[in-house]
Order: sequence, then structure tokens, then C-alpha cells
Amino acid sequence: MGRKKNQHLSPETESSSASSPRLASRRQNQKSTFKMGRTIGEKRERLETANERAAARKKDKKKQAFRVSSTTIGFILLILVLLFLGFLFVGNGDPKPIEVPVEKAGYEPTIPITDEDSPAGQHITSRMKSYIGQAERDFRDLGLTPARAVIPAGSIREVDFYLEGRPGFIKMTLDRDTAVSVEDAERMLRYLASIGVENFSYIDVRLDQKAFWK
Repeated sequence: MGRKKNQHLSPETESSSASSPRLASRRQNQKSTFKMGRTIGEKRERLETANERAAARKKDKKKQAFRVSSTTIGFILLILVLLFLGFLFVGNGDPKPIEVPVEKAGYEPTIPITDEDSPAGQHITSRMKSYIGQAERDFRDLGLTPARAVIPAGSIREVDFYLEGRPGFIKMTLDRDTAVSVEDAERMLRYLASIGVENFSYIDVRLDQKAFWK
């Protein structure tokens, strides 16, 4: 049998072979390439996902801004519609009469006047007489017949009118026009008749657009 020769490498040869780079096997190259490709794909996927999220956030902000603007516009339109309807309602209503302080001459009262503070009638001014004469005429124009007028004690502006066939009296004031006060009293009388009220102590029409009865 032949003997294998022992091959001895010199120290220089061993050191050079140890320091020289080793060639990677094909299998290792395949693994490295696959791993590198997967890493790049993951980065691209993360980048696309971030862009999609940013786009979604922008889309949500646009939707929110659109909802806010739509709500604001709708609220403004609602206010405009209500104002328009209110204008139509007020415009179609009965015109409010202009109240002028009564300073009318030539209407002398024919009904008796009682001043509770002065039985002799010393405190009855010419303005009160003119007011009572004008109110008497306005009552008659509406088919009501005044029987007498009373100036209550302690009052210089209130005049109470008693009507024939009516149980109570009508409280009026010199601060309102007689035509307006008489119309309010006549409407109140019709209202009480419609609800079956035949007896009342008084009807108060001294306030604008308000009437009370007791």
C-alpha cells in the first residue's frame, strides 16, 4: 500500500488562507437576496399605508368642514325664512291704529258726568268733557248706548263709562284715543257674550292691545 504523503503548509500559507474571504454558497446567496427583497417590500408597504392614512385624514377633515358649513348655511336659511314669515304675518294683520292724545273740540257730552272727588264737578276740565263727548259718540257708532260717565276718586286720567243694558262699566283713560278704547271694549263685550258671561263688574281697556274683565 502506498503511503499518503503528509502535506505541510507553511505558516505563511496558513495565514493567507485564513484571512482570505470565503465565498458564500448559492443557498446562502438565495436566502440573503430573498431577505433583502422582503425588507424593501415591507418598507414600501408601510409607506403606502401611511400615505393612505394621511389621505383618509384629509378626506375626513373635508367631510367635517362640509358638515359644519352645511349646518351653518341651513341655520341662516332657517332664520331668514322665519323672518320672512314673521314679516308676512305682521304685514297681513290689522294695521295698528295711531294713538293721538285727545284734544278734540266740539263734542259736548250729553250724558251725566260724576266726579267722585268733587260732587259739584269743579275738577272736570274741558279736556275731560271733550273726551267723554267723543267717547259717547264712538259708543253710539258701534250700537252701544252710554248712560253716564264717572271720574273715580283720586284719578285725574281715568273715566268709567256705564252702558245701558250692561251690568258693569268700562274703564278708559285719557292717554288713549277714544275710538281705539271703545273698539277694544266692544270686542271684549262680544267675547264675553260668546263664552256665556252675562254679568261682570268692569272691563279694563286702559292698556294698549290688552283688555281685562272681572
